[in-house]
Amino acid sequence: MGIPIFNIINKSNNPLPEYATEGSSGMDIRAFMEGPIVLSPMERALVPTGLFVELTEGYEIQVRPRSGLAIKQGITCLNSPGTVDADYRGELKVILINLSVENQTIHSGDRIAQLVVAAVAKAKWNLVDTINETERGAGGFGSTGRS
Repeated sequence: MGIPIFNIINKSNNPLPEYATEGSSGMDIRAFMEGPIVLSPMERALVPTGLFVELTEGYEIQVRPRSGLAIKQGITCLNSPGTVDADYRGELKVILINLSVENQTIHSGDRIAQLVVAAVAKAKWNLVDTINETERGAGGFGSTGRS
């Protein structure tokens, strides 16, 4: 299976998203704004990137937080992972929130999130009256691994 190739428009002055290492799953995406955005504690903002993509049906882009930004500045992505559907053609924007106790500044060109391209399987529902039982059953959050 070859590497899929998708069309992209870059209206920013930033480089295209790319993998930092051979083993990377995500590509860093950068902010593109006229001026900096200052996020107060618990404040969120929709940060533009200047990027527009055209995905092939059967793929999505997942927008995920960057671990370095989270640990160093307390900034993460809301709605994570965000989903960019194959039929979306608008600008890629990232919802960031400041979870630290100090103001944090985002500058144009800052790496703000990472993009993971993933194949998507479509499903259909079969409406039934019962479903098969399992050992876990209806055990929910935190129920696995208990003795």
